[in-house]
Amino acid sequence: MDTSMILLALGLLLAFIMSMNLGGNDAANPTSAAVGAGAMTMKRALVAFCIFAFLGAVLQGSMVIKTVGKGIVPEIDVVGAFAVILSANVWIFLATMRGMAISTTHSVICAVIGYGIAKFGIEGISLTALGMIAASWLTSPICSMILAFVIYKMIYGFANGRYETSPARFFKALLIGSLCFSAYSFGANDVANATGVYITIAANMGHMPDSLAMLSLAVFGTLGIILGALLFGPRVIETLAFRVTRLDLLTGLAASISNALVVYLFTTVPYIILGYGLPISTSYAAVGAILGASMAAKRNVSRSTSAYLVMYWLFTVPVNILLSASIFYLVSLAVG
Repeated sequence: MDTSMILLALGLLLAFIMSMNLGGNDAANPTSAAVGAGAMTMKRALVAFCIFAFLGAVLQGSMVIKTVGKGIVPEIDVVGAFAVILSANVWIFLATMRGMAISTTHSVICAVIGYGIAKFGIEGISLTALGMIAASWLTSPICSMILAFVIYKMIYGFANGRYETSPARFFKALLIGSLCFSAYSFGANDVANATGVYITIAANMGHMPDSLAMLSLAVFGTLGIILGALLFGPRVIETLAFRVTRLDLLTGLAASISNALVVYLFTTVPYIILGYGLPISTSYAAVGAILGASMAAKRNVSRSTSAYLVMYWLFTVPVNILLSASIFYLVSLAVG
């Protein structure tokens, strides 16, 4: 077996581990509001997440897989895919073990940028696609925060300010429904983080069209996401559900609907207009939604936990760019 095949095998193994890391860290994004508000137990929320994330990844995951695999750099070779997946894996795993809801999207995209700089130079990176992605990173949490604030006010107004006399079962049903929609949106947007770098490799090796390659990668990645969510998800769910702020049914519902809408719209609308979906941070969207709903309800927010989350978010960018470029350079030297 030649070196490229060994790297491919190791890379695919790391991609599956990456999928597990992604599931372990990002399962909190669709589920934290329902769990924190007491609408569902942790176990049931995770089961719902697994089912609908799988559907989202299989039915619409190709929208963002194409962006990650071919939108930022011309292509990603075997060594590059290995470098990207390994560097993102290391950072996401460390954050997950600390219970920090970082952006797996930032981790992977910045790792692709690091590879692109090392392989092609700055001129080899699509600044247009990168600018659109960067803009989505900034706008998605702001949009989810504002939307959650507005939705909370609408829900509270619908209940006429008398939450205690409103049917709690009705709001629980809405919150569970929004969890399912949010998990679907997550699957459509985030499965690309684990497998998008392999689209060119899969298409070339399997002699298959891009559409079939993307579907195969979506199924492969989602299986890892499900396993990771079940094994490691509760750590980060605890952080978002209970340590950022205290949620009730109304704030949880507003946050969940906002998160689901923002992620889905950033996935589908740019794809319809531009031909590729934007890989946004579902973590940022989820945290922004929780903060927006909490502000609308005038709930206290943990400044220390929020500051700790932001610190991890900021470090994600330089760590993954440098780590991916370094791994690519060293492995390239080793394989000649």
